[in-house]
This record gives sequence, structure tokens and C-alpha cells, in this order.
Amino acid sequence: MHKKKIAYSGIKGAFAYIVAQRIFPEEEHVSYGDFREAYDAVARGDCDYAVIPIDNSYSGEVPEVMDLLFEGDLYINALYSQPIVQNLLGTQDSSLDTIKTVVSHPKALEQCDEYIRRHGFTVNQSTNTARAAQDVAKLGDVSVAAIAGEETAGLYGLKVLERGINESDDNTTRFAILSKKQGKLKTITQEESFIMLFTVENVAGALLCPLQIIARFHINMKVLHSRPLKRHKWQYYFYIEGEGRLDTPAGQSMVRALREVCSLVKVLGPENM
Repeated sequence: MHKKKIAYSGIKGAFAYIVAQRIFPEEEHVSYGDFREAYDAVARGDCDYAVIPIDNSYSGEVPEVMDLLFEGDLYINALYSQPIVQNLLGTQDSSLDTIKTVVSHPKALEQCDEYIRRHGFTVNQSTNTARAAQDVAKLGDVSVAAIAGEETAGLYGLKVLERGINESDDNTTRFAILSKKQGKLKTITQEESFIMLFTVENVAGALLCPLQIIARFHINMKVLHSRPLKRHKWQYYFYIEGEGRLDTPAGQSMVRALREVCSLVKVLGPENM
């Protein structure tokens, strides 16, 4: 049987890699350098799915991914929540007392900001947590540590100097499973919700109209973000996640009503059928 190709951002040990393995244990996992490369691999047809983080319970949305969802043509087939525990990883000869600098992805650094401040560490950014661990292993400097998952330590010959250094005990990252086709992964059980993007005219009160429509159909908005339109100064698109289904007569009526007052309405999924 032909294996599906699953794109993820980072290298072995990255949280996206861990999630890709858990959702698609029998498929081929393909590493890409960043979120856009993983997204584009599916858009080109080189891979079947991409596993990309969209937000974190502590540090919020991932802006680059929001923009990819707005600009691109892929659909969300599922949302997967992954508890995140950040750890301080050093070389075999290092200790907590020898560490002066920490390196990790900006979101991981943000999740551990208080811990970093308390210890007075210097901060260096990396493209992802696993890459940070790999770089620390190659450097072999007892004064430099990575912030990453515990599984990553074993992959790159590092040791855990301190566990659970993220500030929030409920540190969860949600990953979107993206593909070229609108659908739903049956293997993932999730609550009924949908993600939608829309734009409105840049006039007073324009945003109020779609929000009133959403309220009229008794949709609870769990998430509402705004992001700037890159080619139009001081104009924005809006990202919402709502509780409920769009594959119902009421859901379809709401989408039609939104299209009458919005410049653009883009339903990303996941489908609830």
C-alpha cells in the first residue's frame, strides 16, 4: 500500500514531528525548514497532509500560520491538541549552574519567559525546539542549553537539566491537519467547531454586521483574531473559531448571510459531516 506523505516543520523531535507520528503512525513523515515550506509541500501536491501549529494556550496564535491560512488554498481537516512540557536540555557535562545561554523557538522561549528571567539566561532564537537541541549537541558547550521536549533529549544525546520549566501548567498547542481537499479525519475525535476567515470594507461599523449575524445564529465564538492585510495599509482580515456546525441548513444560511455583508468569506473547516 502506498504510504501517505506527512509534511511537518522542523526535524525529528520537534513537537510537530511528535504529533505527526501520533496521528499518522504508519505514514511517511517529511521534514521541512519552516511552516511555509511544509504548507507549500501540500499545496504543490508533494505531500498529502501538513501538521502545523496554529495557537498555544499560553502564548496565543502563530501569526505566520494565520497568514498562510488566509493566503493559501488548503483546508483544515482536523485540529489536534498536544500538551506541551518544555524542558532545559544540556550536554552530558553540563549542569544547571553552568548554563548561561538558552536557545529555542520564540514561542517556547515565550512560554518559559519567567523561568529564563529568574535565572538571568541570555536568549538565542532557533527555527524550532528540536533544531535548538541539535545545535546544542553539536556545539558541545556546557554553558548553552536548549528548551525542548523531553523526547528530544534522547534523540540528540542531551540530558534533562530541569523538567517542566514552562510557566503555565496547562500549556497546550493546537495543530491543524491541512490538505488540499475539504474533509475530516475520522481518526481524530474532536468537538464540533469550525474555523472561518473574513474581510469587511474599511468603513465605520463594518465589523459589527458579521458579528451580529454570527450572534443571531447563536454561534459562540471561541476565538477571534485580527491580522493586517499585507497589501492594504491599516486594513485587516478576521479569523474566528466558532462552536457548532456549518453543514446544517442554519449553518449554510449563516454563511450566505455573511457573504452578503463581507468582502470575503473563507471557510477552512473542519467539516462536521
